Amino acid sequence: MRITCKNLSLIFAAGSLGGLLKGLAAWFCGTLGLNALLGSQFAPVLTPLWVYQHMVWGGLWAFLFLLPLKRLSYVSLGIIYSLPQTLISLVVLMPQMGRGILGLHLGYTTPVLIFFGFVWGMATALWLKWSRES
Repeated sequence: MRITCKNLSLIFAAGSLGGLLKGLAAWFCGTLGLNALLGSQFAPVLTPLWVYQHMVWGGLWAFLFLLPLKRLSYVSLGIIYSLPQTLISLVVLMPQMGRGILGLHLGYTTPVLIFFGFVWGMATALWLKWSRES
């Protein structure tokens, strides 16, 4: 894979879309009470800042798709690349926001919500695959 402006733009756009879908999924599940059913108080508020943060960080994390792991499928890469951002969120960001390590102050099942990272990974990978093949 060549590093070109077109490829960098495509990767960032795919990651931003993934970030948007991740942020909306987290908000939607919190609003519907699905997170509470799992035993977590994680219920983000949908604000422009919430959407902006997820889109920008999603785009930046997508640059992991530049790593030369050619033998793996897009779906596998999406799952693998979603793990570092989830780990950073649970180990660095949650404690900084006063939610405890792994977000445990919000409930003991909060770490299960790594599912939202997978939303980012799948959306980013599938959009990248589709856009590169079309």
